Amino acid sequence: MRIGILTYHFPPEPAFIPGSLAEELARRGHEVRVLTGFPDYPGGHVYPGWRQRWHHETRSERLTVRRVPRYAGGDGSVRGRVAGYLSFAGSASLVGRRFLAGVDALYVHQPPATAFAAAGLLRLLGRVPTVLHVQDVWTEDVPATGEHGRWAARIAGAMARTYRAADAIAVAAPSLRELVVAAGADPDRVEVVLNWTDERIFHPARPSAAARRLVRRDDRCVVMHAGTIGARQGLETAVRAAAALDGTTDLVLVGSGEQERRVRGLAAELRADNVRFVERRSPLDMPDLYAAADYQLVMLRDLPELRGTLPGKLQAALSCAAPVIASAGGDTAEVVERARAGLSCPPEDWATLADRFWLAATIPPPARDEMGRRGREAYLRQMSMPAGVERIERLLYDVAAAR
Repeated sequence: MRIGILTYHFPPEPAFIPGSLAEELARRGHEVRVLTGFPDYPGGHVYPGWRQRWHHETRSERLTVRRVPRYAGGDGSVRGRVAGYLSFAGSASLVGRRFLAGVDALYVHQPPATAFAAAGLLRLLGRVPTVLHVQDVWTEDVPATGEHGRWAARIAGAMARTYRAADAIAVAAPSLRELVVAAGADPDRVEVVLNWTDERIFHPARPSAAARRLVRRDDRCVVMHAGTIGARQGLETAVRAAAALDGTTDLVLVGSGEQERRVRGLAAELRADNVRFVERRSPLDMPDLYAAADYQLVMLRDLPELRGTLPGKLQAALSCAAPVIASAGGDTAEVVERARAGLSCPPEDWATLADRFWLAATIPPPARDEMGRRGREAYLRQMSMPAGVERIERLLYDVAAAR
């Protein structure tokens, strides 16, 4: 088939799902055209060596990537992000009708950032069969009134229009299906397709001496959070929990994000010497660092929409056979508990999370290894890349054949 892909983020950004899907579909013989923006995540600034321009296209066998300009403000504010969403929608609409002409089916990787672009393109392209892969819904913790509330309603409305227009919808978590149906999607068109991780990178490893020196200071239990330090994660809760256990547990935060300064400030205010920060690392380094720690921490704030989210770090940790501590509700906690791959507690409850940290430190290493083994088995059974791509490809075939 000739398959179009619309995605707000795409490699070299950490956007593994649309990137790996495009490569795998091309490898399977399809002609794939990707419409995306210039890389700016997570810092909000276009990557060094890149310059935004209208005519930027890269081609390889069966895979063409067209990038269009969008606003990259870098301030992390709601207004700045909405400006990025709207500018991408305008650019994608100007280019998309010609670039995607003649495709047999369109795949849309749809977090909220893609909502306006998807709604506009579906109007322009007319009757092109479409599969939406919904990752989450608008989750800003903002008042329901005022400017922020109005933009939240507009983004939610744009996403709902695409739900109604799509021929099939894949959702990245079980509870997300209920939210999408409640927003207007036909339940018969909605199917759960769990995200996968880069299995070429994320697999069980033995820790190197360098990783041990970076992550560990002594024999204390090490809990690591690897990834974005942002508003959704609520890492202040983890810092407060670790500060209460200064003598038994180290918390290592690997990554960066718009909330990093705030989280660092709280650690300094609490004099939490057992909270350490490691600058963002290449994904290639992460299995080594995972192996050097005792647990991987998955954090999500207590927002109703996030209960239907499975953050990518969960799949990566499970694939690496790393035991997990989940401070989250909904699907994330359910996956960890069902697989018996670690410990969980309600989100944004630092006292309960401190209790889980203490309990984790008392569990002997063989039992931790068994948690990790069970988690990897669950990943291979439910979330592997071959299974996920196969289901997306089948949906694309089905919607194209129905049209």
